[in-house]
Amino acid sequence: MRNTFVKVFFVFSMLFAAASIPGVGLAAGPQEQPTITIGARGDQVRIVQKYLADGGFYAGEIDGIFGPVTAKAVKDFQRSSYLPVNGIVDKETFIYLGRAAGEPSRYSRSLSMRASGYSAYDPGNGSYTYGGNFLRKGLVAVDPAVIPLGTRLYIPGYGYARADDIGGAIKGERIDLAFDSHYEALNFGVQRVTVYILD
Repeated sequence: MRNTFVKVFFVFSMLFAAASIPGVGLAAGPQEQPTITIGARGDQVRIVQKYLADGGFYAGEIDGIFGPVTAKAVKDFQRSSYLPVNGIVDKETFIYLGRAAGEPSRYSRSLSMRASGYSAYDPGNGSYTYGGNFLRKGLVAVDPAVIPLGTRLYIPGYGYARADDIGGAIKGERIDLAFDSHYEALNFGVQRVTVYILD
């Protein structure tokens, strides 16, 4: 009986200790999300950058460094979500970032486009977009006369994206969707897609 009591006490002590360590929690939710500002580093910044990238607001490297580019992406997201535009990820901004993972509820127009998959690992392709970002999923090549560079997009089956690249063969209602591997790009092939313009 004494051994059982000691084991139970030990388990509760460990749980209490874990809950009291910054950054560690029991079923941590948005209420435990600390304020993240410019200059911050670490996994929580990576999570924010991933949310921003998935929403088409951030095209940079997910490096866990909250610099000016990440701060600008946060401000753009806050502006689009009608939040106070301060570039600081507080509890409310973090909650909204988590909700933004679903399909968009608003868009300005939609286009039916011929889409091709491509990647940084395809023969003859460069590793960086026209915008200077490493080519990865979520960045797409467009004809700037049809979709201006920097425009946020949503493509069903692909997700949120940002127009960040151009190409000699991308004219009119054509779009290239970047993937993280040559295999994924080949697997996508050429398809007809609906592109929702969010900006």
